[in-house]
Amino acid sequence: MNNKSKAILYMLFSSFCFALMGALVKLAGNVPTLEKTFFRNLISTFIAAYLVIKNKKNFFGKKENQKYLLLRSILGTIGMIGYFYSIDHLLLSDSAMLNKLNPFFVTIFALYFLKEKPTPVQIPSLILAFLGALFIIKPQFDIQVIPAFIGFLSAIFAGGAYTMVRLLGDKEEFYTIVFYFSFASSLIMFPLMLINFKMLTLNQFLILIATGIVASLAQFSLTIAYKLAPAGEISIYNYTNVIFSGILGLILWKEIPDFLSFIGYILIISSGFAIYIYNKKCL
Repeated sequence: MNNKSKAILYMLFSSFCFALMGALVKLAGNVPTLEKTFFRNLISTFIAAYLVIKNKKNFFGKKENQKYLLLRSILGTIGMIGYFYSIDHLLLSDSAMLNKLNPFFVTIFALYFLKEKPTPVQIPSLILAFLGALFIIKPQFDIQVIPAFIGFLSAIFAGGAYTMVRLLGDKEEFYTIVFYFSFASSLIMFPLMLINFKMLTLNQFLILIATGIVASLAQFSLTIAYKLAPAGEISIYNYTNVIFSGILGLILWKEIPDFLSFIGYILIISSGFAIYIYNKKCL
């Protein structure tokens, strides 16, 4: 099996794990969002720490990279809180698709932070993706739109966080970046979680532990996939997360997206596919 085939398998596995993570977050039930976020990152901290120790690297990275590592952690934490909140209040597939808008926001942030010029296909694709998001959010003047809007905002913050990861590039090892984010996020979340702390049942505790493990598997698999093959060749497979989320949502909660959401899915996936085709031709 060549590296590209391996990369595709890792990407599919990562997408499934991210979908499973979302399902587990929803299965945990009425646990406050901040508490869910804390446990997810706490488990990732231990797993990433093991990899840092195994490879005898620095836990907190180089001095010159601290501001980028910290900014990645803050943006990533806010994005994760918003994503988990949207999972609890939307269809699993809707929250997953809104989260998949983050690559388009990476394009916007890259203009400023990375001085990258957009390709001819990126701006039209960004507009198409935004229209797709409107079909999923279905803007209306009542509180029902709030979870979808928060899901949309979570993608913006995630896009900012991933831009920091790209900016760090080869400056830091991936497990150092994951450890720094998970550790810093856990520190941020701990006092906030205590404000509205809810004692967990054994079942909820085990589900949240599983959430952290599955999320770590997803993150590391994604990283390995991008190491094995260029992002332009495999990034499109990341959208299978929405398919996996839809299947899990249907099986576990009988969730069926409405017609407008399906239109939104098509528009967002089409915009991602257009970028994928363009990047592939340029490779």
